[in-house]
Amino acid sequence: MSHARDETVADAPPILGNVPGSYALTVFRERHPALIRQVREALPYTPDRRRALDRLLDEVVRDVMEPLGPSAHDGAEWSEWGRDKIGRRWVDVPFLWAESYFYRKLLEATGYYGDGPWRGVDPFGPVKQAELTGSVVDGELAALDETAALPPGERAQALLLGSLWGNRADLSFTLTLSGDRERVSGLVVDDSALLWSLLRDRPPGRVCLVADNAGRELLPDLVLADHLLAEGLAREVVLHVKPAPYFVSDATPADVLACLRRLAVAPGRAGEAGGRLWHAMEEGRLAVRAHPFACAPLPYWDMPDDLREEFAAASLTVTKGDLNYRRLVGDRMWPPTTPFAAVTGYFPSPVVALRTLKSDALVGVPERTLAGLDATGRPWRTAGTHAMIQGRP
Repeated sequence: MSHARDETVADAPPILGNVPGSYALTVFRERHPALIRQVREALPYTPDRRRALDRLLDEVVRDVMEPLGPSAHDGAEWSEWGRDKIGRRWVDVPFLWAESYFYRKLLEATGYYGDGPWRGVDPFGPVKQAELTGSVVDGELAALDETAALPPGERAQALLLGSLWGNRADLSFTLTLSGDRERVSGLVVDDSALLWSLLRDRPPGRVCLVADNAGRELLPDLVLADHLLAEGLAREVVLHVKPAPYFVSDATPADVLACLRRLAVAPGRAGEAGGRLWHAMEEGRLAVRAHPFACAPLPYWDMPDDLREEFAAASLTVTKGDLNYRRLVGDRMWPPTTPFAAVTGYFPSPVVALRTLKSDALVGVPERTLAGLDATGRPWRTAGTHAMIQGRP
């Protein structure tokens, strides 16, 4: 397996935020300013932190990327990464890089890495905690009792689709129970048969599950991990999460533990799954990794050697969510019909991406499918209404 991307498909330009009407421009102009204001009000930040957040808001509105402060523990690293970027407009550098840098600066403003009382305090913690409580999650977890009654193949597919669709409203395991086929028909690409064959047609090995969001999306990810372990489809599951809170609701080790506790105290099948996962973690069959590269502003083809070796040791890597998909394909403006395998051939293990479409990065879509979706006139690439299960053996 090549350690680098396929140079024959390296000519696609990176997605930028300076295209009028684009999703990326909306993120910089609307989402980031609103997010700073939300973070500012979510916790009783002290005057110095509030001033730092106000400075970041001003920086975003002025549209000029400023360097990290001299005391930043990773300042040298970001200076190297941003050598030809910092000082320019946010919208004029690659979207993946600039968006990552925004979240790094947000953590700096909240004091997450500082020596003061806000060190290690997740600025998105209140949102994550709220999502794990309440009757909605109770209902979703209770649906596992019905899912357990399905024939084995249907049950496995229901759990996979629950993980795929994540925290969309009325998520989840009820997908194949309700007779509602809308979400199934929302699959732009469905390589689920490939995923199951990679798991069933060979001895159980290590499955790397690269998580995306915490809360209501991480719960079905964990339930899927339990299924793989309990059914002997995986010898071990390694859950890759962020070492620090990034991209609003991305999962950290603390979020994994919060979700495990939530499952463990649930009644019925959800609680049984939580108990099995708890023991699997104690036994080392469920492991959590938080590699620093998870918060780097780089595509996966730039991953360091130690992470490459971890993925290479896996029989299958499953990546969750839109951000991981963007990193997998380099967040470039590929022609959408470009084969997924051609773009991801560098990845050191078989890989399957589970992703709801929330950005413009897109490969591996048949021409006919593309034409049909484009003909609807709806923003199907960015609205989260469509999804993909896309793989490469």
